[in-house]
Amino acid sequence: MAGGSSSLGTINESGVYTAPAAGGTHTISATSVALSTSTASASVAVTDLAGVFHYHNDVSQDGINTQEYALTPSAVNAATFGKLAACAVDGAVYTQPLWVPGVSIAGGTHNLLVVATQHDSVYAFDADDHACAIYWQVNLLDTLHGGSANEIPLLWNDVGECFGDIYPEVGVTGTPVIDSGTETVYLVSASELVGTKTGACTNSNGTFYHRLHALDLATGSERFNAPVTIAASVPGNSSDAAGGMIAFKSKFQHNRSALTSAGGKVYVAFAAHEDANPYHGWLFGYSATDLSQAPNVFNTTPNGGQGGIWGSGGGPAVDSAGDVYVTTGNGVFDADSTITPFNDYGDSILRLTPFAGPTLNGTNLDLVGWFTPYNEATLDSTDKDLGAAAPLLLPDQTTGPPHLLAQLSKAGQLYLVDRDNMGQFNSIDNSQIVQSFQAGGADFGTPAFWQNALYFAGVGNVLKRFAFDTSTGLFNTVPSSVTKNTFRFPGATPSISSNGNSNGIVWALDTSMYGYASAPARTCSAVPVPASCSGPAVLHAYDASNLAVELWNSNQASNNRDLAGNAVKFVVPTVANGRVYVSTATEIDIYGLLQN
Repeated sequence: MAGGSSSLGTINESGVYTAPAAGGTHTISATSVALSTSTASASVAVTDLAGVFHYHNDVSQDGINTQEYALTPSAVNAATFGKLAACAVDGAVYTQPLWVPGVSIAGGTHNLLVVATQHDSVYAFDADDHACAIYWQVNLLDTLHGGSANEIPLLWNDVGECFGDIYPEVGVTGTPVIDSGTETVYLVSASELVGTKTGACTNSNGTFYHRLHALDLATGSERFNAPVTIAASVPGNSSDAAGGMIAFKSKFQHNRSALTSAGGKVYVAFAAHEDANPYHGWLFGYSATDLSQAPNVFNTTPNGGQGGIWGSGGGPAVDSAGDVYVTTGNGVFDADSTITPFNDYGDSILRLTPFAGPTLNGTNLDLVGWFTPYNEATLDSTDKDLGAAAPLLLPDQTTGPPHLLAQLSKAGQLYLVDRDNMGQFNSIDNSQIVQSFQAGGADFGTPAFWQNALYFAGVGNVLKRFAFDTSTGLFNTVPSSVTKNTFRFPGATPSISSNGNSNGIVWALDTSMYGYASAPARTCSAVPVPASCSGPAVLHAYDASNLAVELWNSNQASNNRDLAGNAVKFVVPTVANGRVYVSTATEIDIYGLLQN
């Protein structure tokens, strides 16, 4: 159509193309006025993706972007796809980059990439600028963001068991969440006062903080009465209780989980630093428009200990009714006991509903459903955390239970649970839930779900695709396809891009060279980690319909053209608007279609 149209995009007399509002792909052709036989064409992909505001894309944590029009299996290869930029940052990035379209900033409208680091810094990059333009950068420990002159990110040997699991500092670890309606970025900083610790890990006291921030997306300034120092107390009789109450202790708690926003609340979950006791699993729900209000609080093990909510970086999932789902790790479980109160939920999947009032585990979050595997005691004693992975909510079903949840575990088990009847505990087997079976190696992360199939890569395993049979409401227990390469520890949390139900691509990061414990016999456990134990992350792209077909990886091109920065564990690639964004130890790497 000469000159285009409102639905296809228009071209003015100067040759400037203006894209339509609707998403899709278009071919633009030009013919020389001087020489009519001279023609050329170009493809334009217009995205209508609302944004990537949450960890693994949305509150169900399915990991999919079905509005990706530029990246197709035929376009993603070493000749046409590769590394476009490396944007330097001031610390390791354990968070998933978040992508926000159409922000009014710097006198124009731009797509932003929001990145947080372990140095307690936050960046707003231009998501489309290969020169890595920064619209703002803030330090979460300065006085404008609630900090003091003597505050620094946590030193690696001031918390935990001195493993150096996150090295050399701990700042922002949990992926932020963005409220697109108010254009606010919520995230948690971790810090300590200089000189209050001796570097003896858990053996000495100090002054520690976790703060929840609410940053204006356009400026990085605090809003909604932020920041607030995270604090709470709940009734309990565990070893760290005082006067029948358990207080939240920042020294022992770590925000490893991503944040989640739903129903006017911002949810923040906590586990431990390197399993250093005493700690508990905590879930907080703050008012998104006034962080100074008392939060909803749930403690997973008030009469015992541990039961952290961490999910290898995965966050709480939320259903359409606003109920919140979290999975706990190793810890005390006594909910099958006859001794009251029996309200400790180690290695369990929990369904919590916001309400007004106190509970045995806190306030304003009521436990309305839960599931604990029959072999919970074995999982606990052998360090096989159920909560090493985060829960995934499946789309509503028309056959069988309509509301399902999929959960993987460090024991390599896949559990399929009816969210409306979660089954609680059966000491004999797991027959009270919809399905459970051995699916592969230990899983650290969150699976992806696309076109009725579950995708994940356990430790030392291939990435697998398990088909979900909608007629039976069950997963096939044999994978329908697998990759040819395996993923060493910690496996991979995949993301999937597609154009609706076609052109599916599975993106997965091999982060096995992140350093600590990356080599056989744990020879990399020394601190600082020897240089030989660290290396680049490797981004892989596979055909989603047949994982045996690898389309591309970042080690393919000659002369290290696409080489990523050094790996950090548990990170997830973000796919948006024809680009793939990867977090590393020193930079954000941007991949996309190469320009001729």
